[in-house]
Amino acid sequence: MTGPGTDQYELVAPEPVPDGLLDAFRAYETALRGNDTEALNALFAPGPDTVRGDGKTLLTGHAAIAGFRSARTKIPTRQVAVLHVRVLGADTALCLASTREPSNGATGLQTQVWRRGPAGWQVIAAHVTLPQAPGPALDTSVWRVAGDPLLSGAPEGPLHGSRVAVKDLFAVAGHPLGAGNPTWLAGRKPEPESAPVVSALLAAGADLAGIARTDEFAYSLAGTNAHYGSPPNPAAPGAVSGGSTSGPASAVSLRQAEIGLGTDTAGSIRVPASYQGLVGLRTTHGAVDRTGLLPLAPSFDTVGWLTRDIATSARVAEVLLPAATRVPLAATRTLRLSTVDGHARPGIAEAVEATAARLAGEGALPPIEHGDLAPETLERWFHAFRTVQAREAWLAHGDWISAHPGSLGADVAGRFETASRVTETDAHQASEVVAEAREALRELLAGAVLVLPASAGPAPRRDAGSEEVEAERAGTLRMTCLAGLAGAPAVSLPLLGGPSGLCLVTSPGTDLGLLTFAGKVLETSR
Repeated sequence: MTGPGTDQYELVAPEPVPDGLLDAFRAYETALRGNDTEALNALFAPGPDTVRGDGKTLLTGHAAIAGFRSARTKIPTRQVAVLHVRVLGADTALCLASTREPSNGATGLQTQVWRRGPAGWQVIAAHVTLPQAPGPALDTSVWRVAGDPLLSGAPEGPLHGSRVAVKDLFAVAGHPLGAGNPTWLAGRKPEPESAPVVSALLAAGADLAGIARTDEFAYSLAGTNAHYGSPPNPAAPGAVSGGSTSGPASAVSLRQAEIGLGTDTAGSIRVPASYQGLVGLRTTHGAVDRTGLLPLAPSFDTVGWLTRDIATSARVAEVLLPAATRVPLAATRTLRLSTVDGHARPGIAEAVEATAARLAGEGALPPIEHGDLAPETLERWFHAFRTVQAREAWLAHGDWISAHPGSLGADVAGRFETASRVTETDAHQASEVVAEAREALRELLAGAVLVLPASAGPAPRRDAGSEEVEAERAGTLRMTCLAGLAGAPAVSLPLLGGPSGLCLVTSPGTDLGLLTFAGKVLETSR
């Protein structure tokens, strides 16, 4: 139905509208646009009980409302789009109108309670939601759900004013955990409470901006999701974002969050940090509580975070890291491993070498020592890492995957298919090699900082062929697996350009010391 007067609007009224009400509503709209304060004052009921509110002010009494109206300098130009009328009594009715600003499409609401008396229909209570211009559409490749904020942090604390994008592997109170897969999400109930690491950030004053995308079950390094797409990479437009902490990384890079909370099993913090020019910290294995975190491979799963600078990362570390990991870093040598660097794309290893040499010459890094790791040893360790990871991933999710055929994207489905064929005997033998590698690497890292590329190269383009992407993944994993095998902290720093990251790995339990050390490295590099 079309309403009368200057606006052509839809009228919704389940019961007959009382005589004269629409005429009074039309008179109000006409007076409002003409700024006819005398007519407007006459349409509001006299006396001290009339009320009018908006997003900022609640006015009580006709005199206060009239005074506000006389001081108004901006004349509303919005138009009524839909008017709902509900009859509350013989002489009382509710008018609820949605409004639209013609100049920019902004929308608002207007609620009025009208009462009929000796002077005709008059407003006794009104509330105006001022027109709000539509904000930018939510990028669903970055965010699964977002708010303003989604959850508010404490009113004060060391992280007050910071926004957090949480990888969709952590429990967030009131929201289901999605794991990057719509079929999984559809079967989940809202979490009754947040993961302790999320609660700790909120208690420290940070606001939760939203729940950000992840690669399916975190079993990828690319940042491409068959169901939700690839989050943008502002540092390299047209390239992949890096995964599996893909959404939080892009949110930080896009300045929609200051902190990207994620996980790192085989590089899922360090790779997106490298691809997007961010600071990415993988913490010592087990240092940060993993309760409320959906596992991939518990032997290597580690909490970590991405930021745009070291100072913010250090503030997060002060909140989340236990006292045992706050020991100073006493490194006396900078370790370089040519076997590992050999898996980088041309130019990357050379850039790391040149950067390390310059920083050592300027005193930011200790003297460089070129160590040796036999190629066959690295391959043996890498194969063991992948075998244990695959076995644990299948134990964590195999039953669900078997019960939901076709629910995974092709790349992740292929990895789980391979994982399904790893036997208990395979995993046991690989675990022995992992233990051997962990012992050897921890001995190697004692008193040292291992410097290596954070990824085999810059971010591949989204339209890159599968062979190029797989080659990048294979080379990167042979670098990133070392910190996982050692259970050691590692930080990716935006030092190489491209963007590509330079990675520092050191002894377990020196996380905060590593960040302090990394801060000096960055400062020297400027």
